[in-house]
Amino acid sequence: MSHPRQEDAGRGIEVEEVSLPGIGLRHAFVTRQGRQVGVISHRTGRRDLLVYDTRDPDACSEAVALTTEEADMLAELLGAPRIVERLGSLREQAAALVTEELPIEPGSAYAGRTLGDTRARTLTGASVVAVLHGDAVIASPAPDFRFEPGDRLLVVGTPDGVERVAGILAG
Repeated sequence: MSHPRQEDAGRGIEVEEVSLPGIGLRHAFVTRQGRQVGVISHRTGRRDLLVYDTRDPDACSEAVALTTEEADMLAELLGAPRIVERLGSLREQAAALVTEELPIEPGSAYAGRTLGDTRARTLTGASVVAVLHGDAVIASPAPDFRFEPGDRLLVVGTPDGVERVAGILAG
């Protein structure tokens, strides 16, 4: 049974999925150069890499049977440069972030109030990722987390964003 083509999120590539009763699934797409490429995922775990004939898109000109390990290796080889590229981009973005520990001082306007009351994330783009509450560490505190004097907030964001959170807490 053929399913309508589904667009791969944000890539503009339409992937056709066809159920192959008793065998598994076939996924196929057309490259920018007009070549149709597909993969049959067998219920047994085997994968067949398919390259279709340029003159007849219904005829397969080449089929390569791959074991699970070989399919994993091919996916790794095809995906590795993209993953490295994405990690490099994430490292650049993360390098622009800072982490600061900001206190809730006795007499602070936020002592006894909730994280949500600060509107820190909305107003600054910085995030309170944890609260050091006595000897406890509260990771990813919910908006209804109530601060007490002496709490220390672990804030992550741009230098400007973290500075603005400090300003909010200082009143």
